[in-house]
Amino acid sequence: MKRLPPWAKKTLGPASSLHEMKSILRKRNLHTVCESARCPNIGECFSKPTATFMILGDVCTRTCGFCSIDKGMDPLKVDPHEPANIALTVKELGLKHVVITSVTRDDLERGGADQFALTIRAIKDNISGILVEVLTPDFEGDTEALRIVLEARPDIFNHNLETVPSRYPLVRPQADYLRSLSVLERAKDFGVMTKSGIMVGLGEEKDEVKKVLRDLLEAGCDAVTIGQYLRPTRKNLEVRNYIDPEVFKEYEDYGKGIGIKYVYSGPFVRSSYNAEKIIAKAD
Repeated sequence: MKRLPPWAKKTLGPASSLHEMKSILRKRNLHTVCESARCPNIGECFSKPTATFMILGDVCTRTCGFCSIDKGMDPLKVDPHEPANIALTVKELGLKHVVITSVTRDDLERGGADQFALTIRAIKDNISGILVEVLTPDFEGDTEALRIVLEARPDIFNHNLETVPSRYPLVRPQADYLRSLSVLERAKDFGVMTKSGIMVGLGEEKDEVKKVLRDLLEAGCDAVTIGQYLRPTRKNLEVRNYIDPEVFKEYEDYGKGIGIKYVYSGPFVRSSYNAEKIIAKAD
């Protein structure tokens, strides 16, 4: 097992902030990807407070090697009160920018796209001036599912490629690189700001990362995040290598140099980390 370098360690943050945010979430039976995916930024984000709400339960129907979210083919039933409860929580927290993501629900018709649309509308109907960002699965390439989400008018559409194509069989065995790119291309046709993200440290080569950036530019992607993969549990894939901070800077400079509006690259960068600042700079 590779030793964690000093720059890849992060403190958890104030316990009081964590407890307060978790208390608000639990009373409305809500989930966050921050908790379920064991994000290293949880202390910082919950103390702001910001959070990425995870709809459609906390059990995923896919078996991605990097993710610590519970997996299985018997996920929770869709909660009809979830959209309204998220809108209430967003209002209570005074958020100006909210991110909505989900587990992948291949068991549901249209992959749960209707719940995304209901959640977007519940937030926008109850809170004026708020920006809503969605981070969606690929919906198995279902164009109708994508249309349902995009016609609810999210301000930012995010779909992560997660890694380079050569790593897909190991990292995302039930996904397809070209399918994910096509999701981003079709979203761009709706005129929405698009965003994607990848992890590094899974054995990819520099040239592969740069090729992904070129592919994202060609797909019309406006913003890209690049972060270090950190193994969330012993059940997940091991870290193949820790990427030096100067390499993250190299990727950022390269992405900007080829014309991507915003590239946010660093060890602790995640697709929803400081999302409101990313969009302000990319817009």
